[in-house]
Amino acid sequence: MASAPAPGVVVVFDFDRTIIDWDSDDWVITKLGAADAFLRLRPTMRWNPLMDRMMAELHARGKTAEDIRDCLMSAPLDAHVISSIKTAAALGCDLRVVSDANTFFIETVLAHHGVLGCFSEISTNPARVDADGRLRISPFHDTAAAPHGCSLCPENMCKGKIIEKIQSMADTKNQHFIYIGDGKGDYCPSLKLSEGDYVMPKENYPLWKLICNNKQLLKAEVHPWNSGEDLEKTLLKLVNKMITPPAQVSSLDCSKCEMSKPASTEVGHHQALRVPH
Repeated sequence: MASAPAPGVVVVFDFDRTIIDWDSDDWVITKLGAADAFLRLRPTMRWNPLMDRMMAELHARGKTAEDIRDCLMSAPLDAHVISSIKTAAALGCDLRVVSDANTFFIETVLAHHGVLGCFSEISTNPARVDADGRLRISPFHDTAAAPHGCSLCPENMCKGKIIEKIQSMADTKNQHFIYIGDGKGDYCPSLKLSEGDYVMPKENYPLWKLICNNKQLLKAEVHPWNSGEDLEKTLLKLVNKMITPPAQVSSLDCSKCEMSKPASTEVGHHQALRVPH
């Protein structure tokens, strides 16, 4: 049995260049030989519909969903990041992913490395394989029916609104957040954090630069990181700071990471489902 949960510790991870040290869209497009089409189409399309179009391009070139899955599984994931995820989950933290990638990419990578079950929820752009075998990617927010209205975020996803949703479903007086990210889209959710929360921006990436230029706007305490090893040390230091007395990591059970699949928060399905462990 795992130890008693860390009371109210929610750890939110971005995915691209945070959990993974690369960009999943770029990895798939480049490794499967469609960079030429991407460069041609990029000036004419927004990112989310462009990724759906690129999946159509790969399909037209004979690449299957399994080819995409294999491509994603061939990419590296830092052992320190895997360890930090498993340890934080075993310590009782509520781990979540909030990402502008997509369900297919994220679930493939996390499952391949044995940490998918560590997460209670994944909030990202929905993806599915259609009847023709083509991977389809949709926006998280229905941009036509219900635009999110946030000027800081891309039209398909406001991560700040996702954080607000998580906060609204819990007792925020006894719940504290650690938000880990790198990109411009991670700035809005960082602004939603309160005193007693922490934000971990990747050094010299857009989130870090935005925070440095507007430090007075953040209520959360800032703890930068710059490598997988640094992420692990910083995250576990903060988690243990919230747990009294500090937990002994060596005695914890990480088996739940292998046992369950997180809920996915997708367009038209914004009420989170809890996953039994």
